Amino acid sequence: MQLLGPAEIRDLAELLDVTPTKKLGQNFVIDANTVRRIVRVADVQPDDVVLEVGPGLGSLTLGLLEARASVVAVEIDGRLARQLPVTVEQLAPEASGRLNVVHQDALAFDDAALTALPASPVRLVANLPYNVSVPVLLHLLQTVPTLQSGVVMVQAEVGQRLAAQPGSKVYGSPSVKAAWYGSWRTAGQVSRQVFWPVPNVDSILVAFERHEHPGDEALRQRMFGIVDAAFGQRRKMLRQSLSGVFGDSAAASAALEAAGLSPTARGEQLTADQFVALARVGD
Repeated sequence: MQLLGPAEIRDLAELLDVTPTKKLGQNFVIDANTVRRIVRVADVQPDDVVLEVGPGLGSLTLGLLEARASVVAVEIDGRLARQLPVTVEQLAPEASGRLNVVHQDALAFDDAALTALPASPVRLVANLPYNVSVPVLLHLLQTVPTLQSGVVMVQAEVGQRLAAQPGSKVYGSPSVKAAWYGSWRTAGQVSRQVFWPVPNVDSILVAFERHEHPGDEALRQRMFGIVDAAFGQRRKMLRQSLSGVFGDSAAASAALEAAGLSPTARGEQLTADQFVALARVGD
């Protein structure tokens, strides 16, 4: 299958009068080898239903279709959403029946959009818009429970946060929230030169495998609230940073001790399981 290169990407952009915008986090992949690498790292199998966010001009979409997967492509830009089926029909007509384009903001993708699909996605493979990558990722993990694994391309420092372990300098709220849904690892750097326009940040692939949730939706919301408070004032001891959540510092200390944790610990020292244990206190 012919994938998109620099000339084809620029021709399509000119045809659609598309100027990549920082507001939408648009940086289009122009290197077929990078596309095939992403598909390979994601272990996309024939007949997989893959959710792709921000397909843009179709570079990664074509790579996923080449692997004989079905693709649900969620695109916020109407021009790009309308053109994508045309591009696939022109370059890979035999695969056009395996593409479903959803013209929507990924942050608004909901149960109604999911039930309207012919099949439920099992993998997430995407070059995520860098300005909203973490909110989009967490929203989709919550909204699409059938997702079992995936690979996303994000800004390097964001990817390192997602895969960080307790005690790391970059371990924070995204690390813990992502761990609610599964296990995460970095899966390789990506050169700036494979994008048009060339971004001013480095990129990285992050892979995940889903595991069973530690609890129900009420527990998730409570845990996420505790995580936000813990990292909102990360230099403070937890008995101080969580005083607003539990009522005061004495109550926070008591909750921490009930969960088997030290009141003088700080958020970056706790595992996701320990945050869950803390959220269970008082249930």
